[in-house]
Amino acid sequence: MVNLLLFPILREVFMSDVAVPPRSPLARLAAVVRLANGYVLTVLAFALVICVVWQVVSRYISPRPSTVTDELARFMFMWIGLLGAAQASAYKQHLAIDLLAMKLQGGAKRALNVVIECCIIAFATLVMIKGGWELTVKTFANNQVTPALQWPMGYVYMVVPVAGALMVFFAVVEIVNTLSGREGGAA
Repeated sequence: MVNLLLFPILREVFMSDVAVPPRSPLARLAAVVRLANGYVLTVLAFALVICVVWQVVSRYISPRPSTVTDELARFMFMWIGLLGAAQASAYKQHLAIDLLAMKLQGGAKRALNVVIECCIIAFATLVMIKGGWELTVKTFANNQVTPALQWPMGYVYMVVPVAGALMVFFAVVEIVNTLSGREGGAA
């Protein structure tokens, strides 16, 4: 039962880039980055499930439930959320109001797509990369550590600039695809 359900889903997630071989070196690099990010997200999701299950089980079988798994699950959830947002950006699956885009055709539609991707680049660069990097550096400089695990908080916040860099990369790939006439989120 799990075999029938799980593996087709994983095959769709990981093999969608393999079905149509990318044409350009940039497209091949984008496919590798999407695949690697997908693997990281999968490992984090499985680890999150294991942490949460152990947290619930330890609550009932132990007089002192695990506090480490609670904190670890929260941090993994942050990483999954932000890396998942970058993955959604790669496949153009973010929430969008496409009323205008559906009405446009040809050059106007391509121009709108480039403007949208430039807005994504501006946001990801200024807020996520620059702001996230400053936050990460400050937490490392202040020697902030997590309460239960005693890990530097900078490692937790490091996902913000990493996800921002991925979003910028995928937006640049989309702009190149749009300007070269190859449209489609993941191609």
